[in-house]
Order: sequence, then structure tokens, then C-alpha cells
Amino acid sequence: MTASDERQRDLIAALDFHVAAGVDLMLDEHPHDRFSEADAPARPMVSTPEPEHGALPEHPARREPATTALRRESPPRGEAPPQAGTYGQSAAARPGEAAGDARARAKDVTSLEELEALLGGFDGCPLKFTAKNLVFADGNPAAKLMFIGEAPGADEDRVGKPFMGRSGKLLDRMMAAIGLDRTSAYVTNIVPWRPPGNRNPTPQEVAICRPFIERQIELAAPDLIVCLGSPSTQAITGTKDGILKARGRFFPYRVGDREIRVLATLHPAYLLRQPLQKRLAWRDFRTLRAALDGKA
Repeated sequence: MTASDERQRDLIAALDFHVAAGVDLMLDEHPHDRFSEADAPARPMVSTPEPEHGALPEHPARREPATTALRRESPPRGEAPPQAGTYGQSAAARPGEAAGDARARAKDVTSLEELEALLGGFDGCPLKFTAKNLVFADGNPAAKLMFIGEAPGADEDRVGKPFMGRSGKLLDRMMAAIGLDRTSAYVTNIVPWRPPGNRNPTPQEVAICRPFIERQIELAAPDLIVCLGSPSTQAITGTKDGILKARGRFFPYRVGDREIRVLATLHPAYLLRQPLQKRLAWRDFRTLRAALDGKA
């Protein structure tokens, strides 16, 4: 391998790393907060009057310092400074207000198709503006089994469906081991937009999206839910336990007068990083099979 081939390989590896981290478009050499600039009112341009014919130009020392001009534009004491504009309403609304708006909208939805359309027009979660696609669900919405993960990754964001990458292939193999596939299960996430860099969604982002996943569960009406990973388990069941302590256990989840059993297990992405833990996931899936057969 020549030196130029090695350099090309290194450059491709660097590009792959940035794409996986969510950086897929270069706009400038320096970062800019476009969310705060998008709707910000334009500042009027102040033109400097031309000196009259024969008049000497103003000496630079006599001009008003820029800091003085900025102080004059500050609001009077006791008044709140004006809020910076934001792209859409994603960062303008506080998480509590955005979650309340989400809950008010979600409760009036009567079908999963309406819920997906509602999410497509919802601007209350900042993740929407950094993701490529809405990742709503996959599989059979009429199935009695529902898998819930935490958030989409790069492959899911590109395709627009949950569990499409390596973790999705592993989940398919895990389901096949107990006689299931995506025609016999409904698959989704607690957050339908990819967090930048594949990080876990923040508690604020989960709180904003919680009304939508709760309504999605109500409309799908499964008999059994499997939470994949700690964020999903904690969001759905309310437990504070980590996934290694919560896995393999059933939790109750109430929807009106119904109680749905929720089984916690390890996320396939975690199993790819920790292959030795697949033995624990296999135990959980055997428990799942027994529950589907009415034996657990």
C-alpha cells in the first residue's frame, strides 16, 4: 500500500467518523448557532452620513464607542431582555411547555396514521431540526407484542424506520430465535428523532416526546411490551434501576382500565458492544416466549 493510499484511507475513515457523529455538511470554518439566528429580527443598518463638501471628517476619537451604543440599546432596569428568535419553536418553548403542548395534541389523535402525521408537523422537540427523518415505527401495528427502544441511530435516521442497522439485524435474529419476526411485532422508540452523535436522549427530550409514545401505546393496544435498554425501561415503567438490575423482570403499565405487562431487556446495540451479555438477553427472550405462550 502506497503512502497516497494510506492517506486516502485515513481521510475516508475521518469522514465516516464525522458522518456517524451527525456532521454531514460543511458550511463554514467556524460554528454558528443557526437555531438562534433563524428567526432573530434583522438589525437595521445605520449609515454614516457623508461629510459636507469642504468639511473635515469626524476624528475617530470623537466617535461614540461601540460599548456605549450597546448599553443604550439595553432594556431599562427591571425589564426582561428580549428573547432571541429560534428556528421554528423548537428552542423557544420550555421543555414543560413543549411537553404540555405535545400532550394536548396527542390526546385528540384517533389513529396511528394521524399520530405519525402529527409528529411530522410538531416543532417542539429540538431533535427534529438535527435529524434527517422522522422515525415513527415498523412492523405490524396490530400485533400483540410491542418493542420500544430509546432513539434512532444513523442508519434509522437515513432510512426512516427503527432498528435498521447492525442492532436491528441483531434484534431480528433474536426474534427469529423464538419464532418471531416483524410481521408479529410492532417496533418503535420513545424518541422518534435521532440525537446528534447517537447520544442518549436527554430527560427533557424524553419528557417532550413522552405523550406521543404513551398515545402510540394506547392506539396500538399491545398485550405485551418489551423495553430495550435503560432509557426506554425507565421512561415506560418509571423505575430508577439500571438495565442490568431491571432486565428479566415484568412491570405493570396501565392504559385506562387495562394493564399491560412490560418486560425489560438489554438493547441490541449494547449487546454488540458487550457480546458476553447475550446470554442474559437470551434468558429474557426465553421469558418473553413463555409469556407469549401463557406460561409466564
